[in-house]
Amino acid sequence: MTDRLLVIFAALTLMVGVGTGAFGAHALKRILSPDMLAIWQTAVQYQMVHGLGMLLIALLATRYGSPLLHYAGMLMFAGVVVFSGSLYLLAFTGIRWLGAITPFGGLAFIAAWAMVALAAWRSAP
Repeated sequence: MTDRLLVIFAALTLMVGVGTGAFGAHALKRILSPDMLAIWQTAVQYQMVHGLGMLLIALLATRYGSPLLHYAGMLMFAGVVVFSGSLYLLAFTGIRWLGAITPFGGLAFIAAWAMVALAAWRSAP
């Protein structure tokens, strides 16, 4: 994934995050139970944090030029889709088995951040 494409994906991730946050706070507040609304809010929080993380990775990629950073960006985007996406679906539909998918998104986040650390570690001082 190029730096430019990662910035585009990050911006779209953040844009959708703002929209889902507003949708949850206004439209779903009256529809979802407090537990399901908390799950929705967790999805929004992780989406926003990792959207910003994708922007950071794009900036770091121009500095360090490590291929690991490109993989980290793709993995972080995949993490948003799997982690936040499964939580959005869980909160909206109540289908509990979707919660079993969520940890795979969390693992993608952890692996992406580990790649960022490794890319920085391997860079020349």
